[in-house]
Amino acid sequence: MQTVWVFGDQLNRRIGALADADPATHRILLVESTAKLVSRRWHRQRAHFVLASMRRFANELRDAGFEVDVRRAATLRAGFDAHVAAHDPDEVIVTEPASWDGLEVLRALDVTVVRSNQFLCHYDEFAGWAGDRKQLKMEDFYRWQRRRLGYLMEPDGEPTGGRWNFDDENRQPPPKGNANPWAPPQRSELDDLDREVLADLDALGVDTWGADPDGTWATSRRAALSRLRHFVDHVLPQFGPHEDAMVERSWHLAHSVLSPYMNIGLLLVGEVCDAVQEAYERGDVPINSAEGFIRQVIGWREYVWGTYWLWMPDYRSRNALGADRALPPVLRGDADTDMNCVANCMATLHDHAYNHHIQRLMVLGNLTMLHGVDPWEVTEWMWSSFIDGAEWVMLPNVIGMSQWADGGMMATKPYAAGGNYIDKMSDYCAGCRYDRKARVGDDACPFTTLYWDFLSRHHDRFVKNPRIARQVRAAEQLGDLLAVRERATTVRVLLDDGKL
Repeated sequence: MQTVWVFGDQLNRRIGALADADPATHRILLVESTAKLVSRRWHRQRAHFVLASMRRFANELRDAGFEVDVRRAATLRAGFDAHVAAHDPDEVIVTEPASWDGLEVLRALDVTVVRSNQFLCHYDEFAGWAGDRKQLKMEDFYRWQRRRLGYLMEPDGEPTGGRWNFDDENRQPPPKGNANPWAPPQRSELDDLDREVLADLDALGVDTWGADPDGTWATSRRAALSRLRHFVDHVLPQFGPHEDAMVERSWHLAHSVLSPYMNIGLLLVGEVCDAVQEAYERGDVPINSAEGFIRQVIGWREYVWGTYWLWMPDYRSRNALGADRALPPVLRGDADTDMNCVANCMATLHDHAYNHHIQRLMVLGNLTMLHGVDPWEVTEWMWSSFIDGAEWVMLPNVIGMSQWADGGMMATKPYAAGGNYIDKMSDYCAGCRYDRKARVGDDACPFTTLYWDFLSRHHDRFVKNPRIARQVRAAEQLGDLLAVRERATTVRVLLDDGKL
């Protein structure tokens, strides 16, 4: 009898080693690592999501006739050892894990590692594409992906609609007024398995924060497929125009909220993209919405996956800006804030373990970069707080895109912004006590103060960067720059003390 060892983010019968498994010849091993659970402070919904999904998948495999050994052990290695001692399998087969450290664990064990098909571009293929390029650009990768995979492509090799992207149609500010046209996500009723997982988290002493699960996040393949159908039928047609907008009246807008399912295998990337392509071909979805979503999945998502493997393991220790401050209490959920944008993002994070990409990048990530928070601390916080968190997701997005800690390997400029950007792309500023236009004074927007201070502090590094040099030189010309720098020092102290 052979054993197929399934990790907690490989929960699909069509992934890797499971694709050829048969109940007559294969036993399944899943390990719940208590060391992983107690290693950090998790959002309660994040910890529940992974454990509940693993246990439901184990039950689905049992229903399919497999013998399933679910081991709770201190570590993955301890669970593996206990399984081998109990069952003495002829061979243990494992699909490539999604983390560098996971692969290192497997290299020290007597297991057969098979190639993963969980992404449409394997990291070996990405490395081949990267080759000797001096500068990697997501746009170049995205177009290569479109050509090789065929999504939104014409028979003559040209992109559907005659353009590779429709960004100019997908960067609109929030719609005016109080209208809330976005269909709410589906929800499922919690059951005994959900309650058992929550009780186990408490019994194990897992340090969690945030609201209990409310059924928003599917923990079975059937429910995840229902979420996919709901998105394509009711949400995707509205996806494009306000893709980067942020509003108080909706925590999800027209975002798919499908990323957690793709990240742990409940949905496969190909079937998600196929559903979007088919909806476009039926005439149910406009080209800007279909292309914008396809870009996020086969472009950005798989680009992040490829760069993670290309640049690890040194990448996670990069800190080009020398940031060393601790995460502010407001982002740990330990303090309130009068910054309306941060308060709204944190309320959504508390209630749903989720923020969409612009909230992560231009509010929370922007704040930590301007404040000077240690980039690895930001990475670990986002990894453990967001429902779709994983090291491969967070490292390039945080170290590279959000914190510019890699010195420009991922993004050619830091995504730094003051209150004006947040006001343009959200309705947050209208209800905030801080003045987005003011740089100094007790009522000055902390983002605006810290933005100009950031440009001044890193003047020498960025003054020759063509994508940000203009703003750096504008900072030089501020008549109140000294007062701004002094106010920024006060702002950072207030942030550290949880008093902004």
